[in-house]
Amino acid sequence: MRTLAQVNAMPPDAFMSAFGDVAEHSPWVAKAALRARPFTDREAMIGAFELALQNATHGEQLALIRAHPDLATRARLTADSSREQAGAGLDTLTPEEFHRFTTLNEAYKSRFGFPFIFAVKGAGKHQILESFAERVNNSPDDEFAMALRQIARIFRFRIEDRISA
Repeated sequence: MRTLAQVNAMPPDAFMSAFGDVAEHSPWVAKAALRARPFTDREAMIGAFELALQNATHGEQLALIRAHPDLATRARLTADSSREQAGAGLDTLTPEEFHRFTTLNEAYKSRFGFPFIFAVKGAGKHQILESFAERVNNSPDDEFAMALRQIARIFRFRIEDRISA
């Protein structure tokens, strides 16, 4: 856990090393947020990441959404994604639950062209499945906006885990 003073004093390469992975496989978000330093508080840092996402082109936003893994996948995950999914119980699914996630993942990606995004920290597998089943019926525009809101929540959780208040 770092202090905000330590974060503000980091050389750019050290900042990128420490926070370049906050946005899943998308270090451009941290690079854009870096330009907002010095951060006045942790909220300002989170806001800088969110602003980078909001100011991105539609194509950049879509690429970031698509960089996220399917939930409950057996694929190789980043350390953050593995920890977050395990915290939600997605690493201990029954065969039936795993099948349900797989079916919903495929239906969702077929409908929207990107994976279902849900900031899983603090949620359980049943809550996630319920949200999944509801959101697969959203309009593409509404779901794109929801994916961005969920990504912003992921930024918040990851930064809160790394920076003391």
